[in-house]
Amino acid sequence: MKAVKRLYGRFSSLVHELAKFGSIGAVAFLIDTGLLNLCHVALGLGPLTSKVVATVISTTFAYLGNRYWTFRHREQTGLGREYFLFFLLNGIALLFGMLTIGFTSYTLGLEDPLSVNIANIVGVGLGTLFRYWSYKKWVFLEATEPIPVELPEPGVTQDR
Repeated sequence: MKAVKRLYGRFSSLVHELAKFGSIGAVAFLIDTGLLNLCHVALGLGPLTSKVVATVISTTFAYLGNRYWTFRHREQTGLGREYFLFFLLNGIALLFGMLTIGFTSYTLGLEDPLSVNIANIVGVGLGTLFRYWSYKKWVFLEATEPIPVELPEPGVTQDR
C-alpha cells in the first residue's frame, strides 16, 4: 500500500493534469463532432470544409479551458503568444484529421456520415497525442518561480 501511495504522490500532479486535459478534450471533441456533422450532414458542406469550421470553434473552447483550468498553474507568457502557438499547433494537429477524413472520403470514396465520423475519431485521437505533448512543450510552459512548499513548524512531527 505504501508503494501505491508513493507512486500516487509522485505522479498525482500528472494524473490531475491529464484528467483535466481529458475533460476539456472530451467537451471539445463533442463540439468538434457536433459541428462537423451539422456542417457536413445538415448544411451540406464538404467533409474537409466542415472539419475546418468545427476545429476552429472547438479549438477556441479548448484554448480557454486549458489555459484557465488545465494549465492554470503554468506560467502565462502572454495571451497573444499562447493563443497564436495554440492555434498553430492545432493547425498541425488538424492535419491528422484532414488526412484521415480526406483519405476516407476521396481515396476510399466513403463520404457517408458514419465513415466520416470514424475517420474523424481516428484523426482526433492522433491529433490529441500531438497536442498534449506540444502544449506542454511550447504553449503552457513550466513556471519559473518555484512552488512554495509548506514546512512543518519546529518541534512538530509528521506521520509517514
